Amino acid sequence: MTALPVRTAHEISGRALAWLHANREYGALSSVPRSDVGEEGETYKALAETALAASLVLRDGAAGTTELTLARELLDFGWRQLGEGTLLYERLLRHPLTTDPMETYAHFVRAGYRHALLDGLLAHNAALRATHACEHIPNRRLAVANASRITGHDHGAGAHDWASLTRATWLGALPEPWHIDWLTGYAVTHTVFHLTDWGRLPGGLPADIAGYLRDWLPMWTDIWAETSQWDLMAELMIVGNCLPDPATEAEDWQRLAELQHADGLVPRDDKPVDDDPAQRFEDHQHTTIVAVVAGTIAVNRALNEPGRAAA
Repeated sequence: MTALPVRTAHEISGRALAWLHANREYGALSSVPRSDVGEEGETYKALAETALAASLVLRDGAAGTTELTLARELLDFGWRQLGEGTLLYERLLRHPLTTDPMETYAHFVRAGYRHALLDGLLAHNAALRATHACEHIPNRRLAVANASRITGHDHGAGAHDWASLTRATWLGALPEPWHIDWLTGYAVTHTVFHLTDWGRLPGGLPADIAGYLRDWLPMWTDIWAETSQWDLMAELMIVGNCLPDPATEAEDWQRLAELQHADGLVPRDDKPVDDDPAQRFEDHQHTTIVAVVAGTIAVNRALNEPGRAAA
């Protein structure tokens, strides 16, 4: 692995964050009835994903003053859209087995936002057998475990067996790497994201899994780059910087920089990008968020790993 080109990673992340900020209104809930928000978590998915990226920018603190300001404004915007947490509370109250309210809330908690009633409801639910008996797929169980860790509801009856949760995933089995497919690729990336809390706890990856990833990430990244699946390619780049010994390829960052549009948008694939701003947001918001996260985590790890960074 080569030294991380910090400037390139920082510029990619900064441009992507600026695009999310400039287009934030396309993720607003102003046209969505309150009842719909309470019934369907997909209505605020764009806000949740943006909050994740912004919260990591603030958490890692490796960005410049402008980026830190944009990140805080994005979180303030999202928090207002969610009724300062009330909409999440109402959804969880009606649908106690849903996980998206806590997962979304975790991104705001990471940046210092709290909702007293929601905290109380989460604490109550964490003590219920029904909550822990939900039949989530393995990497989703890790998502719930990490969200409860962030919000502070992972103790007592709500404690999680991280070792068992890890070994239940596809990645935890250290399977034949050539049998990975597109959907499994996303499962792999999210297993790593939740085990390490998006790079904050690289030691959360067992040594054998970290070694397995270090061996196969370059090949997997190249495969999805060759098939123009830029979103998964960038997620795999994040994984490399969540490892205990961060792994990166300068060529991957150069490729991502060349893909990024002048306004900061990062396309999800090689299909034409629509000219309509609302459609551009719907189609490419996720990949642009991934670019923010990738650059943010990579720069933070590089600055805390002497000898890793390159200009």
